[in-house]
Amino acid sequence: MANATYPPPPPYYRLYKDYLEDPKSAPEPPPPIEGTYICFGGTYTTSDVLPSLEEQGVRQLYPKGANVDFKKELRSLNGELQLHILELADILIERPSQYARRVEEISTVFKNLHHLLNSLRPHQARATLIHILELQIERRKEAVEDIKKRREEARRLLNESLATLDDQ
Repeated sequence: MANATYPPPPPYYRLYKDYLEDPKSAPEPPPPIEGTYICFGGTYTTSDVLPSLEEQGVRQLYPKGANVDFKKELRSLNGELQLHILELADILIERPSQYARRVEEISTVFKNLHHLLNSLRPHQARATLIHILELQIERRKEAVEDIKKRREEARRLLNESLATLDDQ
């Protein structure tokens, strides 16, 4: 029973055989996807717009508008979530048949929390990018300082060598 270690390459590798000599001989990549597309049974979109809670069919528990105090609203929703969970525990003990409404309220609070957090994603991405760029600048400044130190050390060694040769 002989098995190959690796399967043979797919047949379309022949399309790229002259790529090193003539890069235009290979087929062009497919165009980027625009709009919506289906992947593994789910429908996705290429736009980065966060749909509102109303579009998702969820009641919004925090004020609408552009100037929302995220910190205050997240704390408020967190407190409300804790209260609903305690109420659910009480209802499960006293009236177990009435738990469905409390579970729905908890679900609404969770969806509002997630929506608020997802609203902060662009800010988080900008802050992360700024941090990465600052680290890169710091590393490059350190590299420049290291190069300057090594250059001065090389000049000093060359001057000492020249002085030694002049003395002989």
